[in-house]
Amino acid sequence: MRIYPTSVPLTEELTRRGYTEIVEKRKNPGWGPTPAMRERDPTLPAYVDGGDPRNPLGTRALYLSWQFYRIHGTQDTRKIGRRSSSGCIGLYNRQIEEVYDRAPLGTRVKLI
Repeated sequence: MRIYPTSVPLTEELTRRGYTEIVEKRKNPGWGPTPAMRERDPTLPAYVDGGDPRNPLGTRALYLSWQFYRIHGTQDTRKIGRRSSSGCIGLYNRQIEEVYDRAPLGTRVKLI
């Protein structure tokens, strides 16, 4: 077992807890805000390519069985250790790359 510092959701309302699993993995993932995020902030871009500095998913993303929830890297390391996401769990890019390599599809994930 390893423990990593993360970013967590802004509010309890955005926080999911329980068991899920990794259903997809992507290197340099593109990002599009969820409908709820666009409702809260209509100025968000519809889509940002992977590798773009504005992309909040960093260098890797693990897609969970819960719709719109990810464990991913971040370009903005100030978010780590804070309530700063709309639901996802963010890690430093070097750490998500390690987790990405170690966790195969179907890996069970427990968020507490």
